[in-house]
Amino acid sequence: MPVSSVSLLVLLLCEFLGGGVLSVCPSVCSCSGGHRVVDCSLRSLIKVPVGLQHNILFLNLSFNSLQVLDSQLSSYGHLRTLDLSYNHLQTLPPALPRSLWEIRVAGNQLQSLDKKDTAYHWNLKVLDISQNALNKVVFINNTLLNLKSLNLSWNRFWTVPTNMPPNLECIDLSHNYLVQILPGSLDRLPKLVHFYLHANRFSWLFEGVLDKLTGLEMITLGDNPWACEEEENMTSLLQWAEQTQATILGCPCYTKPICGQTPNRENTTLFTWPSPWMNQREGRDEAQSPVLSNIHQDRRSLSESEEKLVLLVQGQTSTPAPPQSSTKNPQSKNHAVLIHIQTFTMTTIIITAAFTSL
Repeated sequence: MPVSSVSLLVLLLCEFLGGGVLSVCPSVCSCSGGHRVVDCSLRSLIKVPVGLQHNILFLNLSFNSLQVLDSQLSSYGHLRTLDLSYNHLQTLPPALPRSLWEIRVAGNQLQSLDKKDTAYHWNLKVLDISQNALNKVVFINNTLLNLKSLNLSWNRFWTVPTNMPPNLECIDLSHNYLVQILPGSLDRLPKLVHFYLHANRFSWLFEGVLDKLTGLEMITLGDNPWACEEEENMTSLLQWAEQTQATILGCPCYTKPICGQTPNRENTTLFTWPSPWMNQREGRDEAQSPVLSNIHQDRRSLSESEEKLVLLVQGQTSTPAPPQSSTKNPQSKNHAVLIHIQTFTMTTIIITAAFTSL
């Protein structure tokens, strides 16, 4: 055989092997779905494992010791879901694949989210950056247009972030230090359906700040120190509460029946439960396989083989639910089952179960 032919064969073989065509799973991970669904959680990793296929769809690196990722994930151009929760990251990794639908970075040490961190993630639908040390996030106009769910709970925000992506359907800002919503901050969120503001430091709100939320179906306002004695400051909020079609959980100021409810002392403490997004490293359920979550799945852009894989793994959790609190443990079958569902709608489900169990 001519030397040139041998060289060509060698090059083709190297390309074949180096391109990740072979089904390969790193020894420290567990894989399924043709090795395109990869779980590397709880492995004490300090860097991304070597040997991942280039065409993986789902990667779980949660509960490790990752501190800096640089551009280690930039080459995985098919990646749909990335879970980096509960590591030691101080910044969102740069150059993440633009193919991502879902990014979870809960339980790290992020202090800010800069505009460049998310500017090019056109396909992103779910962003969970809860349980960090964030006090500021910056979004650029007309970016993240596909983002539906944003979890900013358990951070250090003092005011509601401005300029949030316009097509959001769910925002979780619970368990922060929020004292006010600046006028106009929510005016460009007509599609917002669920808005979680419980467990903050609101005492009153500017007049009209909630008026533009025309699609709102549910809002949580409990566990806030509402200044109910300051009638002048509370009038506009109470009037809005009476007129809105949205369900209000933790309705402020029972000076008169509002929100379609009657006074109930339980509502003032309803939202002191641990957040459904809260997890502890030692609380992870080993029996649960971290797989693709079913939140906002859009299969129109998938090939037939990819669609089968998504259908295979959808409907389960990507990060496990926390154990039940010893002080709040309603004896309810529904509550025990629903606690394993981790989506933004989970908060609503748990709260509903809480009402039925009282």
